[in-house]
Amino acid sequence: MELTQEVSSQMGVRVSPRLVAASYILELSSQELQQAIAQEISENPAMELVEKETCPACGGPLQGSICPACLSQQKSTPTMPENDYDNSDDYINDLSLTAPAAEDDFDPFTQVAAQMSLSERLLNELQSMLAAEEMPVAVYLVGNLNDNGYLQCTVEEAAYQLNVPAATVERVLTMLQGLEPIGIGARNLRECLLIQINYLRNEGIENQIATKIVEDHLQELAEHKFSKIGSELGVSSNDVADASDFIRHRLNPYPAQGYGVPDGGAGDGRATLVLPDVIISQRETEAFEVEVIESKRFFLRITPLYQQLAANLDREPDRFTDDEKRHIKQYVSRAKLFIANVNQRRQTLQKITEYIVEAQKQFLINGVRHLKALTRAAVAYHLGMHESTVSRATASKYVMLPNRKVIPFSDFFTASLSVMDVIKELIASETSPLTDQEIADELARRGIVIARRTVAKYREQLGILPSSLSYFSVTRGN
Repeated sequence: MELTQEVSSQMGVRVSPRLVAASYILELSSQELQQAIAQEISENPAMELVEKETCPACGGPLQGSICPACLSQQKSTPTMPENDYDNSDDYINDLSLTAPAAEDDFDPFTQVAAQMSLSERLLNELQSMLAAEEMPVAVYLVGNLNDNGYLQCTVEEAAYQLNVPAATVERVLTMLQGLEPIGIGARNLRECLLIQINYLRNEGIENQIATKIVEDHLQELAEHKFSKIGSELGVSSNDVADASDFIRHRLNPYPAQGYGVPDGGAGDGRATLVLPDVIISQRETEAFEVEVIESKRFFLRITPLYQQLAANLDREPDRFTDDEKRHIKQYVSRAKLFIANVNQRRQTLQKITEYIVEAQKQFLINGVRHLKALTRAAVAYHLGMHESTVSRATASKYVMLPNRKVIPFSDFFTASLSVMDVIKELIASETSPLTDQEIADELARRGIVIARRTVAKYREQLGILPSSLSYFSVTRGN
C-alpha cells in the first residue's frame, strides 16, 4: 500500500450564501419581511429604517394626518386611489413596510388587514366567558375547526390530548357552539342544523316538522322522498315541502363560510388577515399601474455613523484595531447585502406583476370570466427567469386589484376560476337541482368542455354540495 497526493480539477455547481439569502428574502410575504427587517435591525447596528412622511395607502405627501390624494379619489370614484408619488430613484435603498394609517377610512390596507379573523374573534369571546384554566381547551377546539366551521376532533380526543376531564371539554364546546356564527363547532351536519334550529326557536321562529326532519330524516330529505317523510311523520307532502323550504332558506350547513376560514386565511374580507404585497391600480387613461408596497414609504440605509466609520477605515486604517476593523466591515457588508436582497425582491415582484397584468388585462377589466390560462413557467420564460424564482416570488403573496379586492397571486395562474364562476351562476339560477352531468352538458353548450368528475371537483372546491344534497347547498362568498 502506498499513500500519494494528486491534484485534479473538477467542475461543479455551488450555491453561494448570497444567492441563498436572496432566495430567502424573495420568498417572504410582506408581513414576514417586516419581521425579518425588524430582526436584522435589532442585530445589526450598521443598518437603520427611516420612515418617510407619506400616505401608507398611495405614497403621496401627507397634509397633517390626511392624504389629499386619497380623500379626493374616494369622493370622486370607488376605484383604487391614484399614486401621486414621485417615481424617482432618489433612495436606492428604498423599502416599504406596512405602517398604520392615521385615518383608517383612507387606507385600503387597513380595511383589509385590520379585521379580526374568525378564530381570533371566537377566542376573544371565549376568554371573557371561561376560566383561565379552560382557555387551552378553547384554543385546541378552535384550532380543530375546518373551513366550514365543523369540529374535526372528538371530545374524548381533546380530553386525552390536553389531559383534562371530558366534562371540561364538553362545557367549553357548549360555550363555543353558543357563539356566532350559529352552528360553529358542530361535529356533523345534523348537530349543526339542530344548533341553528334551537337558536331560531329562542328567537320565536320555529317549524316543528323541520326539527323532526333534521333529527330523523335528513337522508330522505336529501333524496326528495317527501311522501315517505310525510307518511312517517303523519303530515302531508305539502307540509314536508314547507319544512324543506324552511331548512333550505333558514339554516346554513357551512356556518364559517361568509366569515372567512377559521384560521384567518384568505377568505371573505370580513375575516381576512392578509396584507397585499402588490397593488394594481388603474388610471383615467385605463392604463394599469403596478406598485410593490415595499416602496415609497420607508427606506433602509447604512447608519450615518457606520458610513463615516467605513469611510475613515479606508482613509485612516491605522486608527482602528483589528477587532474594530473586523466589526465595521462585517456589519456594513451584512447591511449592504440585506438591503440589496430586499431591493432585488421588490424589482422581481415588480417585473412579474407587470407581465401578469399585461397577460391578464381582460381579467382585470371584465372579471373572472376572462381569466386566461397562464403558468409560472410561461412567465419565467418571457422574463428570462428560472421558474423557481417566479414560484418563490408569488408564493404566499397577495395582490390588491383595482376594485380593491385582495386575491392570492395563485389566482392569476388558475384558469379554472372562470369555469367555477360559470358553475356558481348555473347553480344559483337553477329552478331544480342540477346534476354534475347536466352542468357539464350546459358548459359544453357554452363552449366549455370538461368532464363530469371535473364538475364534481369544482363543486367541492366551491363548497357546493351535490345535487342530491341541494337543500343544503351554500356557495362560498367571493
